[in-house]
Amino acid sequence: MPVISVADLTKSYPGRKAVNGISFEVQKGETFALLGPNGAGKTTTIEILEGYRIADGGVAKVLGLDPQADRMELKQRTGLVLQTTALEPELTVAETLAAFARLYARPESQEKVLASVNLAHVTRTRVGNLSGGQKRRLEIALGIIGSPELLFLDEPTTGLDPEARRKIWTLIRGLNEAGCTILLSSHYMDEVKALADRMAIMVDGKIAAEGRPEELQALHASHATIRFDTHGKPLAGLPASLAGLVRIEHGVAIIDTADPVPVLHQLTGWAIEHKADLASLSVNRQSLEDIYLKLAGKGEEAVTREAAE
Repeated sequence: MPVISVADLTKSYPGRKAVNGISFEVQKGETFALLGPNGAGKTTTIEILEGYRIADGGVAKVLGLDPQADRMELKQRTGLVLQTTALEPELTVAETLAAFARLYARPESQEKVLASVNLAHVTRTRVGNLSGGQKRRLEIALGIIGSPELLFLDEPTTGLDPEARRKIWTLIRGLNEAGCTILLSSHYMDEVKALADRMAIMVDGKIAAEGRPEELQALHASHATIRFDTHGKPLAGLPASLAGLVRIEHGVAIIDTADPVPVLHQLTGWAIEHKADLASLSVNRQSLEDIYLKLAGKGEEAVTREAAE
């Protein structure tokens, strides 16, 4: 049975349909990223799954439960890490965690949780004196103190420096490997690619794309870019079929193509024949962020049309 099952879910506000008949599933033990620009319906969808908002239509099941009818049981089996959490700065780390632990019938050992988020050495430190990365790890600790089967994780590394972000990533991977299913929301595509088993992108209340990050990158990448250094020399004798594709920017030859293999074959053949050095040769597909921006920039009509093709 899926941990999350959504079928034809809808939710409207005055003047707009925030969620427009979406369907998806999240399987046990995976990290699933739900993404979308502001106004796409992502936050409304997550709030329905958490039990904080009532859907207009469709079905949403979380751990086999109805988020509204079974809300109290669901709270005991899920964890929630918001983008920002208002914590009492004068309480210590240990006091804060103890207060949240009392909300659960069978909380995890506080010592074990603090060790898992690498905060065991600051248990007596006041929350107001923690660094940004330490506060975020404490917020994750509060989300997992109830031993959740499912963790809702909203923008886990916003505002953190690169080192702190990597530590949070390691922590999230550890939670997932320990069997916790994670619904992740993030605007960082490198984070999604590093953490998510699968992902869905919402646009105008609909799901524009769903699948593994590498699958979506392969499916929606419209072209590859080939680059090499010209050393300031003209590309003498370049075949006409290539010459029409090449542009030079700051001494670097750039070729955009939907089919890089035959282009590379011609290019390397020309280089061998003319003893040309293809210095710093690289081939790059459109990034996951490029694809997200392309899909997020489309209206509902364009997304629906592309999905039907």
